[in-house]
Amino acid sequence: MSATAAWVATYERLTRLDPGELSAAELESLADAAWLSCRLDRSTTARQQAYRRYVEAGENGSAARAAWRLFWERLYAGERVVATGWLQRAHRHLAAIPESPEHGLVALADAEMALNRGELAEAAAFAQRAIEVGDRHGAQGIVGMGLTLHGRMLIAQGDQSGGLACLDEAMTLVLSGQLDEYFAGAVYCALIAECREIADIKRGSEWTDAARTWCASLPSTTPFHGVCRIHRGEILCLRGVWDEAESEIRTAAEELASFKPQSAAEAFYALGELHRRRGDVSAAEGDFLRAHQLGRDPHPGLALVRLAQGQASAASHALSAALADASGAPTQRAQLLAAQVETSLRAGEVSVADDAAEELASIALALDRPAVSASAAMARGSVRLAKEDPGNALAELRTACALWRDLGLPYEEAQTRLLLGNATRALGDEEGAIREIEAASRAFATLGAKADLRLVASLLRPSALPARLTTRELDVLRLVAAGRTNRDIAAELVISEHTVGRHLQNIFTKLGVSSRAAAAAFAVEHRLA
Repeated sequence: MSATAAWVATYERLTRLDPGELSAAELESLADAAWLSCRLDRSTTARQQAYRRYVEAGENGSAARAAWRLFWERLYAGERVVATGWLQRAHRHLAAIPESPEHGLVALADAEMALNRGELAEAAAFAQRAIEVGDRHGAQGIVGMGLTLHGRMLIAQGDQSGGLACLDEAMTLVLSGQLDEYFAGAVYCALIAECREIADIKRGSEWTDAARTWCASLPSTTPFHGVCRIHRGEILCLRGVWDEAESEIRTAAEELASFKPQSAAEAFYALGELHRRRGDVSAAEGDFLRAHQLGRDPHPGLALVRLAQGQASAASHALSAALADASGAPTQRAQLLAAQVETSLRAGEVSVADDAAEELASIALALDRPAVSASAAMARGSVRLAKEDPGNALAELRTACALWRDLGLPYEEAQTRLLLGNATRALGDEEGAIREIEAASRAFATLGAKADLRLVASLLRPSALPARLTTRELDVLRLVAAGRTNRDIAAELVISEHTVGRHLQNIFTKLGVSSRAAAAAFAVEHRLA
């Protein structure tokens, strides 16, 4: 009999009996089977009944184990106060007995609570204690979960390689069949979540592929399926496997909607991000608003939708409001700042974008994560391009492009190539610009990014302009033909008068003229004004 069939059979057999006739161990088995099939209310009721039976029998170790599971289930449901109460009960039971595997279980809970408080040294000590207790008592589930928590703490402290090594070791216990369904699911979900957080797409993809057989062995309704599907879908989205990603994320949203609204909110947000990349702005807007209804901040995704709808100023202001809340994690703030750079530049707010890019660079330096570093380099390159500094922009953008390529993120790499094309064109290398833009076009076509393909088409048009003028030089020429002064042009294009003068000299050289009047006449003659 498969593991799935065994759990189903256990649930069906025990639910046919009068709960009053079940032993504490049978009630605990019923709770486990109910939990794995997402009957969470039934699981909680059965486990509380099991807990009372253990207490009445004076079985402190078993009572502590039941209280420990009730702690995790209430914490998972967002009921932190209730969860803390169950953890205190578990501690009280353990104080009455010698060391047992349950001491390791409770140390895991203590580590999680300390990690949530940001007390990393204390959390690490609890995780290490859990691993040691698990080793002494041959409880590999405790060891695996302890390694997972210790890995998360090392990553939070900046030791990414050490943290990932712990997570990798924990996953070997999953694949070798040494962990039961509960511990295996907890380890796998934690690893995939961390890989998504640090954009380690290669590692996340490899472990996802390796764990497919294990995932298939679980009941299709287990809570792990829904939560893990979100992270797996997000990784697939970043890899550019959009059809499979949408299937995973949509299924997760359906599975989680009825019993885990916070996770369902994350699923709808991930779905919105996928639709936004595809260029389906209407669907993305609906997904982000649904995520907001379920309690998830809809930004930066919704702000980027507003940008795509032509509401650059509204998008920039929405992100400014979101950034006013400084309580978010650094990685979340980094995502908001990257979007702020993009929206502010489109709104003509170069100074706002510059400030956001510099803060993002500071976060990247502190976190030392390739994905955040790539985002920061891309943001700085965008700002330098807007400030008419294509040489320095080119250096930043090449750094970003190389990082995105190493991370295996084709959409981000293609977006950066568009900016590289603009920077190269501003430096007078039209052939190089076309090369970068066409490379981006091929990537967007492969991905199915329709809106970005339309943008590519507009960027390719300037190559046909007379005298190989750049887009910005054409802007200046049109304003010259309209009779504007250098000061007027600088104000309208949000650049310095010195930059306007440099553009004019380039225009005169390319057109073979020596005066503003001759340049204006050229614009009229070629219907550019």
